[in-house]
Amino acid sequence: SEERRRARPLHRSFLVHGFILAILVIYAAPIIGVGLTSVQTNAEISARGVWHIPENASLDNFVDVWNNTPTPRYLLNSFLVTIPATFLSILGGVLLGYVFSQFRFPAAELPFFVVIAGMFFPPQAMLIPLFRLFNAPIEIFGFQILPALFDTVYPMIIIHVSLGLAITTLLMRNFMNALPSSLREAAIVDGAGEWSVLFRVIVPLTLPALAVLATLQFTWIWNDFLWPLVLTRSAEAKTIMAGIDAMKGQYNVAWASQAAMAVIASIPTLVIFIVFQRYFIAGLTMGSVKE
Repeated sequence: SEERRRARPLHRSFLVHGFILAILVIYAAPIIGVGLTSVQTNAEISARGVWHIPENASLDNFVDVWNNTPTPRYLLNSFLVTIPATFLSILGGVLLGYVFSQFRFPAAELPFFVVIAGMFFPPQAMLIPLFRLFNAPIEIFGFQILPALFDTVYPMIIIHVSLGLAITTLLMRNFMNALPSSLREAAIVDGAGEWSVLFRVIVPLTLPALAVLATLQFTWIWNDFLWPLVLTRSAEAKTIMAGIDAMKGQYNVAWASQAAMAVIASIPTLVIFIVFQRYFIAGLTMGSVKE
């Protein structure tokens, strides 16, 4: 019986490790496939498929897409969309999260639910209204205040900031709720204003939370394909994700070039995760328990 008791934990350990290994293989398979495709030629892929060790692996596809396609412009557009949209959505989440966590006023939950309601609207339901909005000059009382923003990076920034406010506000409110209220009270007693309390006391304590939001928001916005596909037409406005799709022709698909561009497109998100990983785990657990 004692041998059976020892065998049970070992059996469970094999099951757990086997399950983890299976999940790892499922997640790694597309990455390995893209990597193999990026170092082969289209002719080799057509003849032998993706899943084989290339005989003449080279980086020619990377050189080709960088020099002969608008890849640098696509990357620039992605940064022009992602950086301001990430910064503004997090800034708005910090401000709103501070208000909803530190101030008590009648019906305080109502505006909070209105803000986070943005998480429950599917983007597909907003495609046509937003397409029509940005495809025409914006007028107020018959006066044009903005030209048509279609085929520019501005609609994508506006949309991502608006949609991102919901999740950033929710997370920052929860993180700030976990902080002792005595911190704010002591700072106010010492003569600090609300802006000083927020940016000198509260924000430094929520750096792990901000790192999580920065990583998630940057990744979500950078990898977005829907809005660039709908709201851009020219290479001057397309992001890198829409640029990958633009590589395919009417009668052929440039598998190798698309894979090389996909590898290039993944580098910024990997860098962001590496930079913020020291805060990432702490930020994920912060605010889960309120003392």
